[in-house]
Amino acid sequence: MKRIIRFSNSIMEKYLPDPFLFVLILTLVVFGFGLVLTGSSPVEMVGYWGEGFWGLLAFSMQMVLVLVTGFVLASSPIFKKGLGKLADYAKSPGSAIIWVTLVSLAASWINWGFGLVIGALFAKELAKRVERVDYRLLIASAYSGFIIWHAGFSGSIPLSIATDGHPFIDQIGIIPTSETIFAAYNVLIVLVLVAVLPLLNVLMMPKKEETVTVKPEMLEEETLDETAASAALTPAEKLENSPLLSVIIGVLGISYLVYYFVQNGFALTLDLVNFLFLFLGILFHGNPRNYLAAVQNAVKGAGGIIIQFPFYAGIMGMMTASGLAALMSEAFVNISTETTFPLFAFLSAGIVNFFVPSGGGQWAVQAPIMLDAAQTLGSDPGKVAMAVAWGDAWTNMIQPFWALPALAIAGLKAKDIMGFCLIVLFVSGVIIGAGLLFL
Repeated sequence: MKRIIRFSNSIMEKYLPDPFLFVLILTLVVFGFGLVLTGSSPVEMVGYWGEGFWGLLAFSMQMVLVLVTGFVLASSPIFKKGLGKLADYAKSPGSAIIWVTLVSLAASWINWGFGLVIGALFAKELAKRVERVDYRLLIASAYSGFIIWHAGFSGSIPLSIATDGHPFIDQIGIIPTSETIFAAYNVLIVLVLVAVLPLLNVLMMPKKEETVTVKPEMLEEETLDETAASAALTPAEKLENSPLLSVIIGVLGISYLVYYFVQNGFALTLDLVNFLFLFLGILFHGNPRNYLAAVQNAVKGAGGIIIQFPFYAGIMGMMTASGLAALMSEAFVNISTETTFPLFAFLSAGIVNFFVPSGGGQWAVQAPIMLDAAQTLGSDPGKVAMAVAWGDAWTNMIQPFWALPALAIAGLKAKDIMGFCLIVLFVSGVIIGAGLLFL
């Protein structure tokens, strides 16, 4: 295992480009595939790219807020103390890896945005307290928990087909979550991953001489200068340093969340996670001045998301409008049987996810083909939908798109963690594929 990990890390460190270069190369690859495989002209492909380029603006802002509000919340004294107390249970590098993997798995199953942020933040706290733990593996372990998000409470595909009025209701009706998220095969896949991933991550621990550690002081955020005398403050500055407004606005925000959950049940969305992080951060920082200073620290890591997500939207535009995504899906359908179709649906979704890294967007592209094939082959449409959901989550392990928030929080580059994530990809792929094929 040590030799495999060393080889995997070496390959990724040498050949995996920066995420921005990755998306530029991916743009050119999809452009070329569209010309060769779909018969689209260069002018048409340019049109598809440009028309789709701004298609993820709302989602990009959501992701920026995931990063900023999560980072700000974690830098508050109360939250840092809470994460620190939890991190104190880890007494060795191995236990730190297990703890961060389990916390990330649990948080990602509840909500994917919550899992992305909490896992990375908890990993930083562990790195401050546990000596000789490999920081790269710690962050990779936190990110590995993200693999189960689409099989949990925030899974966009199973939640979509369980909602009245979804786009394919005339074809498959409403499929309740008891037949998708809480189906026996899906629960078993999740449980096996929860049992295997922490152990796998521990097995990937490098030798002592190859361990990359980080000094605890390097992980500390900037702190405010509190030396100014209160008597010298202007009325405006006194208001900035007063907890009154923070308490009123914070309580107002939490009150809305209570009202929402009473009216709708505990149904977390990405907007609600951001809302929760935002108002808890306002409360926990004590006053507006501290909160705004924390925000200024947090936004420094959002550049990758802001500049790269439009390029992924352009790639999605080329994939969908040219028919390239449909062509990939049909290739797997043509070699499937009733028994093997869920497995091939999973594999095809994993490939499409490289180019359409959005669960909802990918389902819109693949669902018409997959559901038609499910009816023709006699496969369970709920299981096929979950196969696509698992494929979408699976290749996120080596897709820098989703790692950007965690990497920004950790202060690492994609190549630092992707060698470990590549091993997670192979092992989890066997587990998920076997579950979809045999259960």
